[in-house]
Amino acid sequence: VERENVQKRTFTRWINLHLGKRKPPLKVKDLFIDIQDGKILMALLEVLSGQKLMHEYKSSTHRIFRLNNIAKALKFLEDSNVKLVSIDAAEIADGNSSLVLGLIWNIILFFQIKELTGNLNRNSSSSSLSSGPSGPESDTSHPSTPSVERNMSITVKDQRKAIRALLIWVQRKTRKYGVAVQDFASSWRSGLAFLAIIKAIDSTLVDMKQALEKSSRENLEDAFSIAQNKLGVPRLLEPEDIMVESPDEQSIVTYVAQFLEHFPELEGEDFTDPDKELPIESTYVHIKDTPSEKEGKILILSESEENMYTVNHERSHPAPPKVHIRDTPE
Repeated sequence: VERENVQKRTFTRWINLHLGKRKPPLKVKDLFIDIQDGKILMALLEVLSGQKLMHEYKSSTHRIFRLNNIAKALKFLEDSNVKLVSIDAAEIADGNSSLVLGLIWNIILFFQIKELTGNLNRNSSSSSLSSGPSGPESDTSHPSTPSVERNMSITVKDQRKAIRALLIWVQRKTRKYGVAVQDFASSWRSGLAFLAIIKAIDSTLVDMKQALEKSSRENLEDAFSIAQNKLGVPRLLEPEDIMVESPDEQSIVTYVAQFLEHFPELEGEDFTDPDKELPIESTYVHIKDTPSEKEGKILILSESEENMYTVNHERSHPAPPKVHIRDTPE
């Protein structure tokens, strides 16, 4: 239930960001209710696709017209090569919470995340992410087998590829600050991953040494506030959404993708060579996050790159939680 509530809040904020671009703008108050007549859905797709859909909308309290509106929106998605599985107009018109969230996630995945990570792919010869309907994963390769099972496998495959590409981008932006991001769930609870992305965009906005002395709640609040006020990245999450045992992956992915959307110039700067070793540019380094094969001896560069240090620790003893590198060699 809590995961569903987090998704509802995150997706509602994301939808309102786009509906605010309309003239006149629209706003969702309760996603599960407001989506039931098809107007919000059509308006959202119109903004995202740049195509006209609202002329198809028929305002009515009668269920048959509401179903018709939603069916037209779903047909538009299918024609756009958005794979929808087990989602029909009746379930959306009835406000089925899990299917409404599933529908919005598919829209986010296709119109934002897949497109953004597709741009990463175009900047990287090492990635195999398909960036459009003409790619190797599209239906055109097997036009005669439109089975539900096949649609499901492609949807999962595309989703995993897109999220994996975004994760690699995040890892390359955060690891030089000593932050290890393994997933879009528990890796974000401390708030350090969000702060590291911000620092990668503008190093003057975040002090990672200070962040290590703060609580998770403080770091999360700092990250969301700085991102919105200094970088113009809309706030889709609250600290309470992340400070749980299993943070919602889809909500975090939706939020993190905005950084890539707002700062596309960061895309290819170090993504094109995934095997390239990047220096760790941090005063504090988390030894426990270092790959085991490199755990015995760790090379560390200061942020100014003027001083170089080698840290040794006995493999037979537990690694310390963190190491403080002073500004002077001793």
